[in-house]
Amino acid sequence: MLIIEVKDSENIDKALKRYKRKFQSTRLMRELRSRKEYVKPSVERRKEILKAKYKSKKFAEQ
Repeated sequence: MLIIEVKDSENIDKALKRYKRKFQSTRLMRELRSRKEYVKPSVERRKEILKAKYKSKKFAEQ
């Protein structure tokens, strides 16, 4: 559970923004989306290989 300390003089919008930033840094949503459906290890590996090929091709152009 994420806990954000809100200071007395702090605006609620600023505290909410800090909460959202902290929430993104935990990568909780990415984990929830990946757990939504089962992906076979072979499919996951294939996806990682394709991603690596794409990245290497992109860096080779620069």
